[in-house]
Amino acid sequence: MSRSVALITGALTGIGRASALAFAEAGYDVVVSGRRDDTGNALAAELRELGADAEYVRADVRKEEDVTRLVDRTIERFGRVDVAVNNAGTEGTQTSLLDVTPDSYAETFDTNVLGVFLSVKHELRVMQTQRSGSIVNITSAFGKVGAAGAGLYVASKHAVEGLTKSAAMDAAPYGIRVNAVAPGPTETGMFTRFSGDKQEVKDAITSLTVLKRAADPEEIANAILFVGSDKASFVTGQSFSVDGGHTTG
Repeated sequence: MSRSVALITGALTGIGRASALAFAEAGYDVVVSGRRDDTGNALAAELRELGADAEYVRADVRKEEDVTRLVDRTIERFGRVDVAVNNAGTEGTQTSLLDVTPDSYAETFDTNVLGVFLSVKHELRVMQTQRSGSIVNITSAFGKVGAAGAGLYVASKHAVEGLTKSAAMDAAPYGIRVNAVAPGPTETGMFTRFSGDKQEVKDAITSLTVLKRAADPEEIANAILFVGSDKASFVTGQSFSVDGGHTTG
């Protein structure tokens, strides 16, 4: 029996990297993408050591030609895409909305929204032919509750929530599921940048969770693995908060 294939964008660090390792350990072959060739090739080698057939493909999700090439290369190499995890994202510029510029808007939305849209579009293109597949978009707990000084980031992640629901409706007739996972604060480079690398800011953010801590990337990856897998076969159009209780209030 052939192995299932997972495609992961933004796979070189943090949640994306943890997800690549989780899928490899679960018996998937894995295609990882990002924009740093040395890191990407090293990750692919690490995945192969876990028993996966793995490949790194350089891609900037803001460019449709890159996304097209990424998906087509996956099909060329493995013949199918069973699970796609759209993790590539940016925290953007943290500032009051009064200080947002068109350039800072584009910086955030081109990666977090356009990048997810293009990824979903081309993943659906090949999954329609298969008449099967599962897409997991990575959003954020802040996309559900808001955050002062992070309006662009919040708005971009809220947009992905809506895109996920709409894509699920478009994809359902083809046997394709589309869901989102919305992490809370997670110990990643993005969280460090988001907080300005200030421990007091990190502490203030994690205090908003019921568990009073940040997640490890592996904890988020385990949720992504479940949502993407056949164990969640009757779930589509949903956004799963994996946030230590941040959005319970």
